[in-house]
Amino acid sequence: MADDLVVIGLGYVGLPLAQEAVRSGHRVVGLDTSPTVAARLNDGRSHVDDLSDADIAEMVAGGFRATTDPAVLGHADVVVICVPTPLDAHDGPDLAAVLSATAAVAAHIRPGALVVLESTTYPGTTEDVLQPVLEAGGLRVGEDLFLAFSPERIDPGNPTFGLRNTPKVVGGVTPACGERAAAFYRTVVDDVVVVPRAREAELTKLLENTYRHINIALVNEMAKFCHELDIDLWSVIDAAATKPFGFHPFRPGPGVGGHCIPIDPNYLSYKVRSDLGYPFRFVELAQEINSSMPAYVVDRAAELLQRNGKRLEGATVLILGVSYKRDIADDRESPASDVARSLHERGATVVYDDPVLGEWTHCPVPATRADDLGSALASADVVLLLQDHSGYDLDALAAAGALVLDTRGRLVGPTVERL
Repeated sequence: MADDLVVIGLGYVGLPLAQEAVRSGHRVVGLDTSPTVAARLNDGRSHVDDLSDADIAEMVAGGFRATTDPAVLGHADVVVICVPTPLDAHDGPDLAAVLSATAAVAAHIRPGALVVLESTTYPGTTEDVLQPVLEAGGLRVGEDLFLAFSPERIDPGNPTFGLRNTPKVVGGVTPACGERAAAFYRTVVDDVVVVPRAREAELTKLLENTYRHINIALVNEMAKFCHELDIDLWSVIDAAATKPFGFHPFRPGPGVGGHCIPIDPNYLSYKVRSDLGYPFRFVELAQEINSSMPAYVVDRAAELLQRNGKRLEGATVLILGVSYKRDIADDRESPASDVARSLHERGATVVYDDPVLGEWTHCPVPATRADDLGSALASADVVLLLQDHSGYDLDALAAAGALVLDTRGRLVGPTVERL
């Protein structure tokens, strides 16, 4: 029996796609480089926040299986690539995982199959990077096989919008490729938006995240000067948000984290610089501002301590919430890492608590997990609320009497200062 769909990369993007495809009646195989991930999934155990063990068990019961064997690609009608695209050491695109996946597809693909890239990348990747690899064996895109790009729009932890009810943008290398990809996605999502080419689809994702990146930078910079001008930016944002048109609220924070905002705009900046020879100034300025926020948070903590007769050097600092997003157990690209590094460099002792994260695996400096939150609050010289997880009793935190710098604008109390 032929495998209808192979999803390459079984993380927070690939696994929800595989789930919805199984529910839609597709025969689905997940391909991943990690034997541990494949084995866990085949045993009905999840490793991402948005899918429970019960969800995975339902998928397995519906015929899903995971493997590390690329030979399954030879039976696929549709292959969707959902692998990571991080930044390299020079903040440029790292397409190693995409290239590896494409090479595996090229070695096994059969005529007539559809290949879709969902991994975020710069405009032109699908045509300039994937197409030559896939055609090296003699097949021709648009005739013998079909190639398209469709940006992932997964929002981990979003209770309202999931894969099925979030419109899916699709762009093919040729019109026939676009039509074939759109026909596939219409079987798993409610609304498909077809754009002229793959590069328009690639840029769509970058525009979405660059929009957020720049507007977050705007309010982060405003947070700095509003503090100096003694203006409550949080109430300003709430007031502006009452306008029913022409304004969307963004709020400041300790920096940007996750797999999209700190990374995706750099792909666009890279493309502009490499192909056109000049900078994308908005993106680069936004990156500069947002990257400065962890150090600014530490500066504000030092000021708060000083006003209360203490010094940051030698102080015990309790960080609350070290994952990159509220209620998401993932600390990759979290600004908490840079906050901890700066605290350590300035001689502070770092203690942390996070109700959703098992271990702070990406902490770059020595840090101790609090055994008891109440005791940690009592013994800390200053508390930094970096992530307002729903597991925290915010009223109790504000009433605990600890000196708190709230970077999320959630606490009110005599010992609380907001970013």
